[in-house]
Amino acid sequence: MKKLFSYSLSLLLVLVVVGCSAQTTDSPTTANEEKPTTQESTLEKAKKQGFITVGFANENPYAYATPDGKLTGEAVEVARVILKNLGINEMNGVLTEFGSLIPGLKAKRFDIITAGMFVNPERSKEVAFANPEYSIGEAIAVKKGNPQNLHSYADIASNKKSKIAVMVGAIENDYLLKSGVAKDQIVTVPDQPSAISALQAGRVDAVTMTGPSLQAMLVSSKDDQIERVTDFKQPEIDGKSVKGYGAAAFRKEDTSFKEAFNEELDKLRKSGQLLEILKPFGFTEQELPGEMTADQLASG
Repeated sequence: MKKLFSYSLSLLLVLVVVGCSAQTTDSPTTANEEKPTTQESTLEKAKKQGFITVGFANENPYAYATPDGKLTGEAVEVARVILKNLGINEMNGVLTEFGSLIPGLKAKRFDIITAGMFVNPERSKEVAFANPEYSIGEAIAVKKGNPQNLHSYADIASNKKSKIAVMVGAIENDYLLKSGVAKDQIVTVPDQPSAISALQAGRVDAVTMTGPSLQAMLVSSKDDQIERVTDFKQPEIDGKSVKGYGAAAFRKEDTSFKEAFNEELDKLRKSGQLLEILKPFGFTEQELPGEMTADQLASG
């Protein structure tokens, strides 16, 4: 009985080994089995279906919905032109809170963020930014001819008689103080129209706000006796420029999509079409991104 048991066990082991060996070698049946295809990229899928889903946060002038439900804004219109050039003709907007944009992108609720989001090192760890499509810095407006020769916050600080209007609660108040402007030189106003009114009435010598906001206020005022200082020097606070750069964002794995987007964006910038797209939203040549790249901004 012991010999019979030993023989049976040996035969079983041989069969197991032969069976395993047969599974690891190519055979007519396994060789003809269909191998899994490469997964379709986000860009390829969007081209095939003709539309893409974008996330936005309803913030004018970057990305917002009009009263009739149309998705627009500088970031949206830049993306719309680029996507059409890539063969994607339709954008489906998903409205979300600003803080939910990156989580929503990563969770595949949408495939691209078109919200004019500033590129910084922290966000760049989470998503892949395209190169910037605009830059935002501070700006000032003065009486026509710039009678006090103001071209920076430092100029205002050194001219103790000059006064500047700032909207209450605005970050510009901190920037001015850190630039050496005295508290009694700063006139706080309730809103942006009030700042323009103070300049028009001569209560202040300058007003300050971000570039697009100031541009929009000057256009709406229709007053040719006040002007934007086009060679304004951006303040540096704690050793860093306050200028920010906004861009579309993609999932980290969508490298080909981001690169294709960048190529088309570069064409728009070099042809001058980028500025034409930005202008209706209060952007000027002062807000163009220049040669800045997402990689430079991601490194801090």
